[in-house]
Parts: sequence; structure tokens; C-alpha cells
Amino acid sequence: MTDDGDGAGRAGRDRDFTDVGRALSAPARSVIVGLLMDGTARPAGELAHAAGVGAPAASEHLAVLVAAGLVTYRSQGRHRYYALAGPEVADALEALGALAAPTPVAGLRRSREADRLAAARFCYDHLAGRLGVGLVDAWVTRGWLADPEVLTLTDAGADGLRGLGVDVDGAVAARRATTRACADWTERRMHLAGALGAAVGARFLAAGWVARTSGRGLRLTPSGQALVREEWGVDLAPTGGGDGPGRA
Repeated sequence: MTDDGDGAGRAGRDRDFTDVGRALSAPARSVIVGLLMDGTARPAGELAHAAGVGAPAASEHLAVLVAAGLVTYRSQGRHRYYALAGPEVADALEALGALAAPTPVAGLRRSREADRLAAARFCYDHLAGRLGVGLVDAWVTRGWLADPEVLTLTDAGADGLRGLGVDVDGAVAARRATTRACADWTERRMHLAGALGAAVGARFLAAGWVARTSGRGLRLTPSGQALVREEWGVDLAPTGGGDGPGRA
């Protein structure tokens, strides 16, 4: 079959980004998906308050996000709880963050919140920020993960993570990919996603090495600080490069 000259045009039309683009085009909707990036399900009232809009406007914004396939909901009694539609949505939004303009930070409190978010947070169900990237760097150096662009789990990594209490076998048996490199929008490098990334995040929470803060931020507890510093040399002090902390 001969090329009719518009093959490139057809290839460029295999995905239509317009619905997703429109869904993210309102500041209130941007706030809502940002708040849901930690993988939690939140009631409409909480999302409306965070976005600074009333209940009717919040319902309209949430309907747009649901229609675009970015957000889903479940009903519980008279209330609806909204969450991102899945880890692939969180990963896509995290990658888009590298292209998005920083959110202006006004005031000391917002500045501190932004820095905490850049230091450690959940990207849906896996660790992100300087914590997530630092762990990946350390585990690649130690030989637990192979290839910093792919993050394949090695035998040594499986044994090491089992020693930490991470459910490695459950992650390997899961229907989703065991490991996946996810682009971190504040560090502009990769952190660990996939079923193993979720298992690591769950273990850090269950062991009390991290604790949730406001929004989707995390803080290292004293035991968590000791673990990541002494075992892997991970330091969450700001690096001073880029504009990541300003991206609240």
C-alpha cells in the first residue's frame, strides 16, 4: 500500500487531548485534582472548600472531571466521595506538572507547605518528592533496582525490600506492572511507581516511617529520618535548584 501523504497527520490524530485539556483548564479543577493526587477519596464539600468555590460550582467542576475520566466517585449514604480514576491518571498528572507553571506562593505558611510537599508526598499511592527520588537513587546504587530509567527489581532488591517488611511477593503477583518509573514534577527525575512503589508506600505508612500532613504531603517521623539517613544517606534538605518547592 502506498503512502497517501497524510500518514503523519493520521498518526497525530490517534489521541484526542481536547477533553482532558478542557477538564484541567479551570483553576478550581486544578486544585481538586491536585488534592486527590494522594490517592484518597474526599467528600465534595471538602473539595469545594479547598478550591474556594460553593457547592453548586463544585458539583459542576466535579462532573466535568468525571466525564473526562480523570475522577471517579462512590456514594456513601447521602454523600459522594471523589478520587482519581486510577494510578495512571496520577502518573499522567505528575508528568504534566513538569510542564505546568508554578503556583504562586504567598506568605510564609504557603511557602512552608510547598517545601514540605516538594520534600515528601504521595503520588497517588507511591512515594514522591525528594524522598521518593532519593530512595530510587540509593536503591539503584545499591543494586536493588536496575536501570534508573526503567527501575527493574533485582533479586538483591527483592531480598532487601522483604527485609524491610515490604510485600514484594504481593507486588510481583499484582495485575498492574511490578515497577514503573514515574517522572517527578518537583525533582525532574524518576521515582518508583507500579505495584512495588505502592507496596513501599504502604509499608512506610504502616511502619510509621512517614505520616500524612495536610493535602497530600508527608513528613518523615524520627524513625523514618533515622532509617533513610543511616541506611541510604537520603537527606530531604532543599537542593536549591529548580523551582520545585514553589509548585504548591
